[in-house]
Amino acid sequence: MRSSGNSVGKILSGLLVLGLLVGMGYIYTASEFERVAPIVHNSGNTIFWNRKDPLNIKLEDNRGLKDFKLILSDGENSIIVGQGTFENSNKEQALLVKYPKSKILNPKAQHLKLKVLVTDSSLWNFFQGNKTEKIVDIKIDYKHPNVNILANSYSITQGGSALVVFQAEDENIDTVYIQAIGKKFQAQPYKKEGYYVALLAWPFTQTDFSAKIIVTDLAKNRRVTDIPFYQKKHKYRVSFIRAKDKLIDGKISDLIASDPEYSIVDNRMEKLRTINETMRLKNEDLIHELGSKVSNEMIDSWKIDRFYPLENGAKVASYGDERYYYYKTKDNKVSHSYHVGIDLASTKMAIIKTSNSGRVVYADENGIYGNMPMIDHGLGLYTLYGHCSELLVNEGDEVSAKQAIAKTGASGLALGDHLHFGILVQGIEVRPVEWFDASWIRKNIDNIFKKANKIIASK
Repeated sequence: MRSSGNSVGKILSGLLVLGLLVGMGYIYTASEFERVAPIVHNSGNTIFWNRKDPLNIKLEDNRGLKDFKLILSDGENSIIVGQGTFENSNKEQALLVKYPKSKILNPKAQHLKLKVLVTDSSLWNFFQGNKTEKIVDIKIDYKHPNVNILANSYSITQGGSALVVFQAEDENIDTVYIQAIGKKFQAQPYKKEGYYVALLAWPFTQTDFSAKIIVTDLAKNRRVTDIPFYQKKHKYRVSFIRAKDKLIDGKISDLIASDPEYSIVDNRMEKLRTINETMRLKNEDLIHELGSKVSNEMIDSWKIDRFYPLENGAKVASYGDERYYYYKTKDNKVSHSYHVGIDLASTKMAIIKTSNSGRVVYADENGIYGNMPMIDHGLGLYTLYGHCSELLVNEGDEVSAKQAIAKTGASGLALGDHLHFGILVQGIEVRPVEWFDASWIRKNIDNIFKKANKIIASK
């Protein structure tokens, strides 16, 4: 009997141990008992705060957040600025921390510390959850950046370009750019820290223009400064072009067949619209992307000579033309586009030269533009050369002034041998005629740099 009792006891003990092992195994493997602590995200070791805008503290947990507590301190006094629970056990949560209205904290304190306490919804730690405590250093900065315009072009023409050189001062600068026509123009560091230069463009399709320098610091303080440009409106030509069957059955159909994306289009008018509008916009998207890049590296100077890409070239089409294509009668408009360069023609397969040094960013076929090299001349200024019969440079080449880069031709959507010459400023096509004019360059580029350089040298 005693032996039987011992056996039962051993069995019960074994079952108990087994139960404990199973229980411990469950606790260590079940998701309800996960042991990963919550994460407190913040941008770097120090947060800059202007005390006006709320701080954004982001919490994250792989299972779910349970509760939090935020304590703000000036080193001597502390105050709770937020606490609560998360009813839905969110895995991510952003907390907005406002500067307290209470006078407990020293209003002149330049440094604060924010203690973030957060617990997750895990059953680990005897059902108390995983806990995280993080101290966030805060530097108070409510001073706005300082902006001084050193020099800028007096005027800007609709469809044209302008230059501005300015100073932006702040201990904690975050972003520097120019806002104009709904676009951010990048400013490039110039000569020494705190000075910037930018080329700007006014698209010919927009009737009004204004430009503002915008500088922000890490505390989100912001300075907005208007650039005083005198606006010159310009009226661009509207053309009506007959869409002949010869054009549609020839060049248009050839371009349709060259691209599998459009090869199923067989209706004549749809072919015209597909090439003149859809393909054109696709090709120009590539051009805009290539021409929108500006270096962040500091430059000490920038010099540009007038462009003269085709010797003895005669203008055969203007920049900014708005073109309506009609079929048989003028009231039957079937397609619409803009001409965003200038067409020049001389002899067949004439040599094209780049007037200024630069780097070739593209040298290949580009739809309606045919064989097309494109060159970066720095400061966001780009030139492109369309419809070439032959390319004499490759992508990545460094070219020098007056170097032969291509030969004129009729590739792409061209009916005769010529050069389509385009100039872009930060991805926007601008008036080539300005950059053909040495006097315009001297007044709007060279003199602006000279004026700004004198001021910078005196500081």
